[in-house]
Amino acid sequence: MERDLVWIPGGTFLMGSNDHYPEEAPAHQVSVDGFWIDVAPVTNRQFADFVQATGHVTLAEKVPNAEDYPGALPEMLRAGSLVFTPPKLALTSSDIRQWWSFKFGADWRHPLGPRSDIRGKLDHPVIHVAYADALAYAEWAGMDLPTEAEWEFAARGGLDGAEFAWGEEFTPGGERFANTWLGTFPHLSLKPQGTERTSAVRSFPPNGYGLYDMIGNVWEWTSDYWSTRHPAPAAKSCCIPSNPRGGPADASYDPRLPDIRITRRVLKGGSHLCAPNYCRRYRPAARHAEPDDTSTSHVGFRCVRRTNNQR
Repeated sequence: MERDLVWIPGGTFLMGSNDHYPEEAPAHQVSVDGFWIDVAPVTNRQFADFVQATGHVTLAEKVPNAEDYPGALPEMLRAGSLVFTPPKLALTSSDIRQWWSFKFGADWRHPLGPRSDIRGKLDHPVIHVAYADALAYAEWAGMDLPTEAEWEFAARGGLDGAEFAWGEEFTPGGERFANTWLGTFPHLSLKPQGTERTSAVRSFPPNGYGLYDMIGNVWEWTSDYWSTRHPAPAAKSCCIPSNPRGGPADASYDPRLPDIRITRRVLKGGSHLCAPNYCRRYRPAARHAEPDDTSTSHVGFRCVRRTNNQR
């Protein structure tokens, strides 16, 4: 299967940031080997080819196993996924349940619920894919999911240490370089009706490596387990980490859910829901935790191919 890939040369870069959210710190030098990466996120069209060839059924299309979710209400153990639903009025609370809901029947073919479809959106990023779904696609394509370091190195487009993937300003000259929230999140979107959610890949300018949608549109899975902070910078240049793989699986569990032992991975890139007034994670250094079993209407992925046997 032919793919549109971009070669990312190996190198050393400043990973993370000391200037924003605490989980991005500390900024530290990291080296990665060269690798190939998808020019854009995997689309509905590409994912449909995978499903047709393999018969793959995504996690969102399966009924959850009650043993995996102790204490869950029986009526909630149905196939579905998390869907962003904008509230009609401004909010006085930061409770995300006011704009996120678990919709029965929501999946990659039905992004807003059972009565929706992907007609006219075949070139949009596939969404409602859990980690196992993304990994299954990558392996079918003869590829892998990127590590956090690989992803961030590629997203920076050669601008080591820059605030954004395109430079130091969010909207230089008033130009938008990514599909992010326009307006006041979560209740007021100033985008034209019908364009409030994902956009077709390559709708915004590429970064310095020629990669599209590394920032905004959809968050992207990486293979690294979540950690609350980056490791400390190397004391000497000889000790800079090479091809790091994140923290251990046991440390990735959500401490707020002690009875549910589901590993979490690092998401990168932000999405169309990131806004200046909320979740300013439309930067290469930004990162977010996502349980392996969770799919949403704003998370997708892209694949990498390495020239060595490292995974």
